[in-house]
Amino acid sequence: MEPVTLEDSIGDILRKARISAGASLEKAAAAAGLSASGYAGLEETGSAAGCNWKALGTALSLDGARMEKQANGWRPQAVDLTLWRELRVIPSESEGMTVNAYLVWDEVTREAALFDTGFNAAAVLALIDENQLVLKHIFITHSHHDHIAALAAIRERWSKTRVHSGSKTAPVDQRIRSNDFIMLGSLRVTNRETPGHAEDGITYVVGNWPEDAPFVAVVGDALFAGSMGGARDQLELARAKVREQIFSLPMDTLVCSGHGPLTTVGEEKNNNPWFQ
Repeated sequence: MEPVTLEDSIGDILRKARISAGASLEKAAAAAGLSASGYAGLEETGSAAGCNWKALGTALSLDGARMEKQANGWRPQAVDLTLWRELRVIPSESEGMTVNAYLVWDEVTREAALFDTGFNAAAVLALIDENQLVLKHIFITHSHHDHIAALAAIRERWSKTRVHSGSKTAPVDQRIRSNDFIMLGSLRVTNRETPGHAEDGITYVVGNWPEDAPFVAVVGDALFAGSMGGARDQLELARAKVREQIFSLPMDTLVCSGHGPLTTVGEEKNNNPWFQ
């Protein structure tokens, strides 16, 4: 089996953390016990012999042991998606990045919800047609372009579909409230505010799956397998919201991120270097 490709390498994580901490490359290099050029190589390639991971983690507010573990090959356990028969991941690629959208439906009513749109409306529409679904809702995790790029094209086909967003600038009828819950046949969709990476960040939690399959949390860029979306000066808010709103879910909750592979709450609580 091919190794899982994480959205962020160790170098990406270090660069994000260093920028958020306002630390110079030289300061990070000194903590790591590396030369400036050696540390620059670490951010570039994700590998450096002799790195003092513990001290570097302390300097950048990361868990050094978890960083070292990830550098040595940690990846989340593969997820058996057959537990959720009515869930599909729809990756699309453009502008040098791959973004994930997710389609969920009730197996009896065929009512469907799309979480983010990605770049490729055709792939979304084909999956809806293939499974003879009715698209009732589009849930937006945050309004960054890559997550809503295909929204207009999808709504052109499904004009009566309700859009839900945490954006304060969205039309009033699209603004989701914290106590909202929406039924999709027997499935229940609730929401939790997870700002930090984006001001309007929302995590959607889907429950009541057939055969008691675990909750599904569609988190946008609030959390990645082994990392999280960049937050710069909002980093502590972003981390606090992940702990409060995502890590409070059951350990077997499936985490569906905006980029990178699927993971679970348990995997991230135990292994993500942004959290200690």
